[in-house]
Amino acid sequence: MSIIADFEFNNASLCDGVLLVTQEIRQDFPLADVRKQLQQLVDDARAAMPEGLNQDQQLEVLIDLFYRQWKFGGAGGVYRLSDAIWLDKVLDKRQGTPVSLGVIFLHIAHQLDLPLMPVIFPTQLILRADWLDEEMWLINPLNGETLNEHMLEVWIKGNLGLSAELEDEDLEEAENTLIVRKMLDTLKAALMEEKQMELALRASEAVLAFDPDDPYEIRDRGLIYAQLDCNHIAISDLSYFVEQCPEDPIAEMIKMQIHSIEQQRVTLH
Repeated sequence: MSIIADFEFNNASLCDGVLLVTQEIRQDFPLADVRKQLQQLVDDARAAMPEGLNQDQQLEVLIDLFYRQWKFGGAGGVYRLSDAIWLDKVLDKRQGTPVSLGVIFLHIAHQLDLPLMPVIFPTQLILRADWLDEEMWLINPLNGETLNEHMLEVWIKGNLGLSAELEDEDLEEAENTLIVRKMLDTLKAALMEEKQMELALRASEAVLAFDPDDPYEIRDRGLIYAQLDCNHIAISDLSYFVEQCPEDPIAEMIKMQIHSIEQQRVTLH
């Protein structure tokens, strides 16, 4: 995971950062094939783009291509959340989350020199374009629909409470590092829920590459180790969390978990 710690995410493309961490987590990740598919989408978008369009018209064409013709969109039916995050699965099924779809859409837009930027809104990732006339265009990467202020107000009140207001900083461009971390948090939680514990552990290690001393991430790693029956390391990680965050409401539950693991060790011996 030292590759992640050394990589300058904010000086590289978001897509390259996502591909890097995915490759670190999944040894079977088909990197060359994914890059080839992404390049094919860029080539197809260029070929379909009529000449003489201004940038907002080009973006309209790309939205139509991506969501209507290529049929990218939100995952539906019965599916594993992790499969809606892994870029190879998203490219194959054309179904994803706001982050995974946003990463692919942004990659194509940037290759076409369209000034699109990612925004971490309190509810999900959204895409923002600023034009020469200073108009802001906000797009939902799940379906390509334009978002207006009223819709964002509804989202924010539904997520944070009726007293919450839409603030200017809610629509500021997000750093790549923050987006990759958010994606990893979601992926780790999904893999834990799906009982894919070996992959969850690698996702946890990837998150910790950004902040090695984060007690909450170390706690999660300890819970994963407990599921993998690596009890000695699990106790070490969980104890670290209790020491660092004794006032946290969940600390008592973690103490009970540590006690339970210790009892198992006594029984086994």
